[in-house]
Amino acid sequence: MTHPRRDAIIVGAGHNGLVAAAYLAQAGRDVLVVERDDIPGGAVSTVERFPGYRVDRGSSAHLMIRHSPIPDELELSAHGLRYLDCDPWAFVPATDSAPAIVFRTDLDATCASIERSCGRRDADAYRRFVGTWAPRARAVMSSFYRPATPARFGSAFLGLGDTATTARRGPLGRRSGQLLSLTQELMASGDALLDRWFDAEHLKAGLAWFGAQSGPPMSAPGTAPMIGFAALMHDIPPGRAVGGSGALTEALIHRLAADGGEVRCRSAAHTISRCGDHWRVGFGGDSNGDGDSDGDGESACATTVISAAHILVTLDLLAAGGFDAATIARWRAEVVVGTGIGMAVRLGTTGLPDYRDLPAGLPAHGVHSGLGLLVTDRAQLVRAQAAAAVGELPPRPACVAMSFSAIDDTLAPPDRHVINAWAQWHPRHLAGGQDWSTVAERAADAVCAEIDRFAPGFGDSIVHRHIQTPADLESELGLIGGNIMHVEMSIDQMFMWRPHPDLATHRVPGADGVLLAGASTHPGGGVTGASGRIAAHAVLGGGGHLRRFRTRGGRGLR
Repeated sequence: MTHPRRDAIIVGAGHNGLVAAAYLAQAGRDVLVVERDDIPGGAVSTVERFPGYRVDRGSSAHLMIRHSPIPDELELSAHGLRYLDCDPWAFVPATDSAPAIVFRTDLDATCASIERSCGRRDADAYRRFVGTWAPRARAVMSSFYRPATPARFGSAFLGLGDTATTARRGPLGRRSGQLLSLTQELMASGDALLDRWFDAEHLKAGLAWFGAQSGPPMSAPGTAPMIGFAALMHDIPPGRAVGGSGALTEALIHRLAADGGEVRCRSAAHTISRCGDHWRVGFGGDSNGDGDSDGDGESACATTVISAAHILVTLDLLAAGGFDAATIARWRAEVVVGTGIGMAVRLGTTGLPDYRDLPAGLPAHGVHSGLGLLVTDRAQLVRAQAAAAVGELPPRPACVAMSFSAIDDTLAPPDRHVINAWAQWHPRHLAGGQDWSTVAERAADAVCAEIDRFAPGFGDSIVHRHIQTPADLESELGLIGGNIMHVEMSIDQMFMWRPHPDLATHRVPGADGVLLAGASTHPGGGVTGASGRIAAHAVLGGGGHLRRFRTRGGRGLR
């Protein structure tokens, strides 16, 4: 006896799940997306937190997806997505002895600001840094949009030998020496990179804080490329989606609906189980443990299941559906989720932060299109990370302040603004029996104080405040352990090791037809859409291989 079967069911309507669904529906596949939350998008969603204010629930600036083919391949601009260039794309506030550093898309303007703050030597070094690291960062970005197999990973870096130097001679000696130098620099810590290239701590601190947005401290091996991504911002700067981060989600859903796909919210999956030669997903009710749904839920069958949920949730779904318990237990034990990264404070204000000692010649919105990298000394980062490692709040949180209502008037009522502040490092579990419910206000006060430190009087403009502690990120967005990246972004949890060597191909051994996407998988967290695209290409027979495409910056990625 046969029963209806869809081509694919996607578990999780975060942006990676929606990207996968949109590619499949575009190819004519019958696709259902099930989502536990009331609204789709996960950490790429925007809601009315305060009356008349559109406030992001997770990400705010979109850095990486703009360097991908996804917006063009899915024709998302035709479905309502519009990005505003963030230019300036970042700034480091003034210190008592030096003016602010402002990073513009234009490299000359950026170097002029660095020279004004740090001197000619660092300005010239930054220009050379961009020349060296831009092709390396493009290669890393290219590797993000292809499966993390050793062969494909290695091919992304072909031709980069000339970005490294060696004293070895002869064709073979020179080539091998350049390769060794290149790999050493790619595997270096971010701090080592900064100390090699620059003198001024002011500049080093800002770039270190930019790199640390992925979570690991810049003292960790393999974090140099996280700083190297700064060079790419002079190709295409971060983008701000008009209407909020969730505008990307809205465009993906519009695209999906146009191709006949379906999204069901308030439909948490509870099992992924075998059903003959295909798969059944139980959702929307409590599982009775045998792969069927009870009277309060339902189930649907499909040839393919792509789980874009947290990897630990996916393992629970497979276990509930009868997958080998010992294998599930081993995978769970070996995936490193970590103890949380940070917290967010969302503010409705009567004005924008008034940062001091900014350069002349800025656009009308000043620096408020950019990431406010509010750290001027790396010692602050070290102390904050060390405190979190022992379950304590940072002495001074490291903050990024984003004021995108300065360039998008859809976000707040007239003469009002939305400020999104992200701060690190904040542990999910606090020492000494403390609970986030009792320390949240104090932690948020410290975040607001950091903005006020560099923009005196800002605190007086705050009229609304919404706090997202690591515990809140876990409960609201399903970010286990409060980790916005799902799984740690340390080098041993990246590429062909993410989230586990057995699962790094985006497939589940022993569960043919079940694929993985989401931040738990390669290439990790951030707004990339990459894992969704890789999983969809695998289903469609492309194996995730990318055709050559061109970015707006005029450079091709393979």
